Order: sequence, then structure tokens, then C-alpha cells
Amino acid sequence: MDGIPEKINAIWIHANLATMTGERPYGRIEDGALAVADGKIAWVGKKNRLPEDLKRKDATAHDVQGQWITPGFIDCHTHLVYGGNRANEFEKRLQGITYEEIARQGGGIRSTVSATRKADEDSLYRQSLPRLLSLLREGVTTVEIKSGYGLDLDTEMRMLRVAKRLGEELPVTVFPTYLGAHALPPEFDSRRDDYIDFVCREVLPKVAAAELAAAVDVFCESIGFSYQQAEQVFQAARQHRLPVKIHAEQLSDLGGAGLAAKYDALSADHLEYLSETGVRALSNAGTVAVLLPGAFYYLRETRPPPIDILRRYKVPIAVATDCNPGSSPVGSLLAMLNMACVLFRLTPEEALAGVTRNAAQALGIRGQAGILTPGKDADFVIWAINDPAELAYGLGFNPCRQVVRRGKPVDQNSLVRNK
Repeated sequence: MDGIPEKINAIWIHANLATMTGERPYGRIEDGALAVADGKIAWVGKKNRLPEDLKRKDATAHDVQGQWITPGFIDCHTHLVYGGNRANEFEKRLQGITYEEIARQGGGIRSTVSATRKADEDSLYRQSLPRLLSLLREGVTTVEIKSGYGLDLDTEMRMLRVAKRLGEELPVTVFPTYLGAHALPPEFDSRRDDYIDFVCREVLPKVAAAELAAAVDVFCESIGFSYQQAEQVFQAARQHRLPVKIHAEQLSDLGGAGLAAKYDALSADHLEYLSETGVRALSNAGTVAVLLPGAFYYLRETRPPPIDILRRYKVPIAVATDCNPGSSPVGSLLAMLNMACVLFRLTPEEALAGVTRNAAQALGIRGQAGILTPGKDADFVIWAINDPAELAYGLGFNPCRQVVRRGKPVDQNSLVRNK
């Protein structure tokens, strides 16, 4: 029994497994079994190959009755901690006002900054909780949460504390990201360089010292920050030994993908205007391309990311909700699977890899999550489906029947009642 722990806590049997590994589509194992010990996956394989010693171990048995098990979903790009909402701007866009025009008029991110600054920590927690619960009910076991709606020291720290609290009080792993370079706050009007200095010299050192962020992000765009300003943030992050991520090539090509590659970024996100040169740079660096179909849909964009070129260069592709109050008020990762297929022409298998294996890589946790193999965290989901493609096929359905986190089934109904 080499490699199998002495104490097995639970076994799931009669399961169809989408391990997301190996040569078979989805890493498919039919009529399989999965054993858990101390919050980690201890054994995965065909049920008829389950070792006899493992069968005899004192473990709780769960009969899945032919349903499918996938790795726990990972939403690797969200902004779900914020105050207020921007339904009025949604209406404006439908009246013909562009996202850029709204931003230049002081709307967009700035309007959320105002509402977020006014909210205390408990209020931010209460407002953010339903957004996260929506994701958890669809099998999300890991979520990245960015700051970026405070744009000052106190509010940015408060947002990151709320993100941390959500991870402590709910059955989900939270990866907080400091996104101070998200927009220009009103007190720094026409002083972008001064604001970047403030981010790098005043806020980032305190965020790092308090260990409130697992990464640093920047919005590199014509309505955000320049290549040079983004690089300054990356240099500061490197001084504090924090990995970086970037919002890049969403509305134009400023070379953000190349900058991300230069600093070995975990991911470059959006990428509608990504060039082949940028794709090549991401490929060489091993940086993940994170696609955000919710923003593409809400902004009614017409230029999709260059999927065929990303495939050609074998760039890992992840998919996320981009849950935010303006350009992607989305609380469904399942819906993003469908949109990634319909709008961007990913295959269902590519889309599922985008919220499991590749999403784990986008957060720097490929060694602990995203696939069903021994040694990984026992975070997985049981689905009432006949084939994994169904997860991307439907829109508005939730076939999630059970979420298991660290080897323990999550009682989501009780979770909702208690909160």
C-alpha cells in the first residue's frame, strides 16, 4: 500500500470522474472511486482497481450513483468586494453611451469607489456575501478577490480584510489581490504619476507588511495606466516578493501582455486586442491567458480574444466571471463556461480546464488544486449530469449536487440559512 495513508476518512464510489489530467478527454474515468485522507486526495482510479487494503479501512463511503465528479471550480478573477451597484450605468450603455465615455465622466470605477469608501467593514462584508454565495452554490471552492475600489490606503486595506474574512467564515479558499492601480482617484486628478508613486511607496508596503495580498494587479489600458506606470507597480511588487497579474489588451494593445511576460506574471486578463507578438511572449513565460466573457458580453464587444493563436502557441487558457459592479455583474461561473464556448468558441473541455486546471495555474496553486490526483486538496464537486460537456451546454441551470471541500461535504443550504 505504498503512498496510501494509513487513515482514510472517506471514499466516493460509483463515480464518473473528470480528473482533468492525462490523454483521455476530460481525464475521464468511468465507474471510478476517489479516496480522501486528512483533506487531501489519497487515491483515484477505477472502482474495480480499488486496493483491497483501502476497502477495509474504516472510512465513510459515499455512493455517487453514476454522477460526475470534477475538481472544485476556481474563479481566478473577481472584484466581488465593493459597495453599491451601477445599474444606472447599465441603462446608460443601452442608451448609447460607451464604457470609456462613462469612465471619463467620473462614472464607472469612480462611482463604485465613492460607494465603497463610504461603507464600513461590516457593510462591505454583508454586501459581498451574496455574490460569493452565488459562486459557491455552483461548485466554486477557490476564488480570487481583488481590491481596487478604494484607491486610498484605508479603503484598500479594508477591502482586503473583508476578502480575508470571507475566506475565514465560508468554505472557500480566497486569494486576495491588491489592485491599487485600477483607476485614478479624484484627489489625484491629472496626476497619474503621483498616484502610482503613492501606490508603490505608501500603500503596497503596508499591504505587504500586513500580509493581506497574495498578488498585485494593474489595469494597463488607455483609460487606466500606461505601460511605464504598470511596470513601476510590477517593480514595487517584486521588491515585496509578490507575484503580479495584469488587466491587458481589453480595449487597445498597449503591450501589456509583453510586460506581463517580462515579469513572469501569473496571468494576463481580458486580451481582446492581444497580438501574436503578445501571445508568443505569454507562451514563452508560461503566463496564463484569463478570458472574461462576462465583460465582453456586457460591453457588447465585437472583437474576441485570438483563441486560435493562443491554441497554436499552447498558452494555458482560463475562464473567470470578472464579477464586478460595472462591466461584468456576473455571479455564475457556469454561465461563463457557456459564454466562453458560444462567444469565444472554446470547446467544452477547454472551458472546463479554464475553471479548474488552468485557473489553478493562474493563481499559482497548480501544485495543490485544479485536478483530481493524489496529493491535491480534496476540493471537488458532484454533478447530476451524463457528460462533462453539459456543464458548458446549458445556461441558467445548476446541476451541482454536492460540494466537497478539504474532504468534507458542504451543507450549502445550512450555510445560506446561517448567514
